[in-house]
Amino acid sequence: MKYINNSSFVIFTIVLLISISCKKQERIIEVIKTVQKPLADQKIIDLTHDFSDETIYWVTAKEFELDVVAKGETEQGYFYSANNFETAEHGGTHIDAPIHFAKEGQSVEQIPLEKLIGNAIKIDVTDKAANNRDYQISIADFTDWEKEQGTEIPDGSIVLLQTSYSKFYPDKIKYLGTDMRGPKAVKLLHFPGLAPAAAEWLVKNRKINAIGLDTPSIDYGQSKDFASHVILMTKDIPAFENLTNLDQLPSNHFQVIALPMKIKGGSGGPLRIVGLID
Repeated sequence: MKYINNSSFVIFTIVLLISISCKKQERIIEVIKTVQKPLADQKIIDLTHDFSDETIYWVTAKEFELDVVAKGETEQGYFYSANNFETAEHGGTHIDAPIHFAKEGQSVEQIPLEKLIGNAIKIDVTDKAANNRDYQISIADFTDWEKEQGTEIPDGSIVLLQTSYSKFYPDKIKYLGTDMRGPKAVKLLHFPGLAPAAAEWLVKNRKINAIGLDTPSIDYGQSKDFASHVILMTKDIPAFENLTNLDQLPSNHFQVIALPMKIKGGSGGPLRIVGLID
């Protein structure tokens, strides 16, 4: 990323700032700072699991399949490799678009990029989840973070929740709670998630752009009604699931870029997500 130092750009920016509200001015200034910062000055953390025959999917979803079409030297003397792949929308590191649980919610291609790229925070509940596979991240976990940081969760934040269950991936028994598949396996799922009360608190009291965590679902494994999904997605808040390497991120002052496959009408899709640390 090249440093921007163009007089025309500066003049345009000044005119733009004069013509808009103070709140929007602050947002534009932050975006400009991000664009101007050389990528070489930032550490990039890959928060994405590989897609392969080991990728973990919901127990009722189609798993990832890679069909090798060609790989090797051609008659013309050059090397050529090509594959087909088949997969469910929801599996591995992926996005849940709001339409996944909200009839009028945004589908994948309708999610504004501003919700997928921006400032982020991390809330670490590793200690609480370590001894409770059914732990549900609570309102207190958010308010405790705010007390520690001395600030409320900033407007427009991407909120990441670290349970550290990604260390079990791709061991299905340790990560999901079962290696069985099919409808009967749903009752055997045990992993942490976000409590509905905490999801409700977030949408009523804070203005977040997106949320993500390092387990298979925003709702904990034993959820029957997926209430946290419903609460978030009726407010057009997308979710990122099956993240990894959250332990390499600080609690605050970093950025996230989360770009899913742009599936028209999609309720979700494979996601490549990274964190940027100054």
